[in-house]
Amino acid sequence: MDPSFRFDPDSSDDEASGAPARGRLAQSPWEFSLYAESVAAEHARRRTTSIDEKILHLRQGCGKPVLSDGSESDVSGSGEDDSNEKEIEEESGDEEDEREIEGVGDEEESGDREGGEEGGSELGEEKDAHEEEDTVEQNETSGPVDPSNFFASSEGATFHANSFLELNLSRPLVRACEALGYQKPTPIQAACIPLALTGRDICGSAITGSGKTAAFSLPVLERLLFRPKRVPAIRVLILTPTRELAAQVHSMIEKLAQFTDIRCCLIVGGLSTKVQEVALRSMPDIVVATPGRIIDHLRNSLSVGLEDLAVVILDEADRLLELGFSAEIQELIRMCPKRRQTMLFSATMTEEIDELIKLSLNKPVRLEADPSLKRPATLTEEVVRIRRARESNQEAVLLALCLKTFKRSVIIFSGTKQSAHRLKIIFGLSGMKAAELHGNLTQAQRLEALELFRKQEVDFLIATDVAARGIDIVGVQTVINFACPRDVKTYLHRVGRTARAGREGYAVTFVTDDDRSLLKAIAKKAGSQLKSRIVAEKPVAECAQLIEQLEDQISIIIREERVEREARKAEMEIAKAENMIAHKDEIYSRPKRTWFATEREKKLLVAAAKESLGQGKSTSGVISAKQAEDLRLKEKKRREHEKDLPRKKRRRLEAQREMLEDEDEDDEEAKESDRGKKLKKGQSLVDAAYRKAKSLKAASKRGPGASKGKKEKNARQYSEKTPNRHEEMRELFQNDMSEWKQGRSSKKNNNFAHKKSKAFNSKARYKRRK
Repeated sequence: MDPSFRFDPDSSDDEASGAPARGRLAQSPWEFSLYAESVAAEHARRRTTSIDEKILHLRQGCGKPVLSDGSESDVSGSGEDDSNEKEIEEESGDEEDEREIEGVGDEEESGDREGGEEGGSELGEEKDAHEEEDTVEQNETSGPVDPSNFFASSEGATFHANSFLELNLSRPLVRACEALGYQKPTPIQAACIPLALTGRDICGSAITGSGKTAAFSLPVLERLLFRPKRVPAIRVLILTPTRELAAQVHSMIEKLAQFTDIRCCLIVGGLSTKVQEVALRSMPDIVVATPGRIIDHLRNSLSVGLEDLAVVILDEADRLLELGFSAEIQELIRMCPKRRQTMLFSATMTEEIDELIKLSLNKPVRLEADPSLKRPATLTEEVVRIRRARESNQEAVLLALCLKTFKRSVIIFSGTKQSAHRLKIIFGLSGMKAAELHGNLTQAQRLEALELFRKQEVDFLIATDVAARGIDIVGVQTVINFACPRDVKTYLHRVGRTARAGREGYAVTFVTDDDRSLLKAIAKKAGSQLKSRIVAEKPVAECAQLIEQLEDQISIIIREERVEREARKAEMEIAKAENMIAHKDEIYSRPKRTWFATEREKKLLVAAAKESLGQGKSTSGVISAKQAEDLRLKEKKRREHEKDLPRKKRRRLEAQREMLEDEDEDDEEAKESDRGKKLKKGQSLVDAAYRKAKSLKAASKRGPGASKGKKEKNARQYSEKTPNRHEEMRELFQNDMSEWKQGRSSKKNNNFAHKKSKAFNSKARYKRRK
């Protein structure tokens, strides 16, 4: 059998999608409100007010803005109407984050254990010696690796199972699946669970909403039932790229382990590190974490280590293996024992074998469920074209679409945090219930936004790409890409938030004229059939007028938030100074905290990630005019900043830039010429010019026939390369020589010829000043 084991479900199999029985879901697997304090308590402690209170205050004072009653022009096309839809013509052609890496822990013990058998077999089973030797040899080899040699055969595995009892799971886990309403395993679960129980390394890939979390949670819990309970230790580490996904995985494991004594700990950013330390020192069986914060605890928290770790799981592995997380993942792999089980899962699994080799995988099995269906079959994909003349009314188009067509359970993906916050204010002032989710919020606010949207207390969730991966909220009807995704992975993960587990869903993407070619390339790679949705002009004009009327109120809210933020910052500085005065000895007696990456290194890493992403876009030949305009504006701001600098600093910068440019030119010339010589790194241009001028003078003294020497040839090549600089320095040298000769002749006329005049030391004028 091929190393890449694939499965394509038949269209007639209704249960292959892995949907839980409708109406049978007795418990909700996600409960985000358990992991942080309430937002009201947080605002009371900080003495601030929430954005909803500010919006309510303005609406009560100024009246509720509504659209005119005559706006009966519906936005053409609804969730079920395809009368105004047409397929976009296919064109031939080729075809990014937020990063959350800090964390905090929360320990919750599971419920009473029922039916758990005791056994003496340890979790970390030993593997065959010859397989381990093969792994070491494989990791040490350099050069391209054949995937058929890297991946092990998946012979004997199957994607079909009628019930969880067929997967050799214990009774407490089967009971937990029944409590959650799961009756039949999904294809990825049926293939992964038996192999994971044997301790094999796995690279699993399946479409979004196919139950990958339970696919790696159930075998881990089954093996933990037979752990040596008298020796508490951290045995399983699950890594995720975002805090919200970590909280979701932790909640799922708690639900699946509710009838066992297995303990799980959450380590994510935004909460107190003291609670995390207490939870980690109690040695929970499973730790769900983001990479940055778990490294912080391993370096700075006492009695916390991964010596007894047996299983490492990377959820959304392709994101964790990218440049933004690669350094942290390599550090964690270095801290983990070599004799362990490693499992990787993602909807868009990376194909780079070199990245997988760094994880020290031991003959992993590659399992791909539904590889040909990169997008759910029940997903309807549409596109709203924003022409160049209407780009300023893009917010009005979104507001009209949400007012008339998509009114409930909608996730709106914005490109930036500032844009998401502005949309939240606009929706709130328009009387629409919306929540926001992005990196500028506290962890309590982010989790509360997910909880409100999960409970359907708000109709819209306005988020950045932090909510694009792994977030599973039942009942999401529509995903709107307000900002066009930049690559096919981002697009697939965004639209994967809807049409999950066999349900229907809609994905609407806003595309400008600059991003049209990019979206077509993405759709071609994803195999999507995009349909056009036309938005009527009248509702858009009315929404544009409404937004224009709300601009003053939006400015008031943003100004109030800025004032509160500055006041909060001043209070924190005062409290910090008071603590330093009152507890100076105690603070300095603590051991100094060490960091895996400083703030400066993080900024450099983010810049490198953006640069690599930009290079990837340039190689594909697809770049928007907006990005080029942003680069021009950035250069303009840099020039304006330099104008405000003192003259001495400004001239120093100009000199340094000129020297760098000259060095680059010299390097290029040296590469192009057959035997071009580079200037020394510390050599000035004046010294070089003087030497060349002196060599020319010596050649002229030897006569025209003697100018065929080696030095004169090099000088001629140099003069051909840099004619302006050479001519300028030669002219300056000749002028000095002529003045010296005139002075010497005048001295002879004044009867000073008998005195020996001093030789002209021309080098003293041109040598570099130190």
